[in-house]
Amino acid sequence: MARCISKFMCLSVIVCFLVTNLTVSYAQATMVGTEAVINSLQAENNRARLTALLDRQEVAEAFAKQGIDLEQARMRVASLTDAEIAKINQTLDQLPAGGDGIGALVGALVLIFLVLLITDIVGLTHVFPFVNHPARR
Repeated sequence: MARCISKFMCLSVIVCFLVTNLTVSYAQATMVGTEAVINSLQAENNRARLTALLDRQEVAEAFAKQGIDLEQARMRVASLTDAEIAKINQTLDQLPAGGDGIGALVGALVLIFLVLLITDIVGLTHVFPFVNHPARR
């Protein structure tokens, strides 16, 4: 009788080991390329930069002026893909600092006006009719 029980126990243990062995997936170690690591770190940095931008007081006030709920904006940013976040950050990098670009345009126009005015006063050009040109020799 003991022999019959030990045989049954041995067979059941063997079956349990086989079933467990078939259902367990094995971990596979593979090489991870440097580019993949850099891309994942860049994606994390881009997302952190955008969420830090949402935490700023000026941004919260601008959203409130536009009638946008800040929490809803945060949820939408969280649902963006890495490529969309990278594109937004790239667009933010290309924007001029401190404004919408009007200041740079006005500055360029003032510079052009001053250059033309000085060259008109010296007598190299005749652009402005209100400038008294020196007599030609």
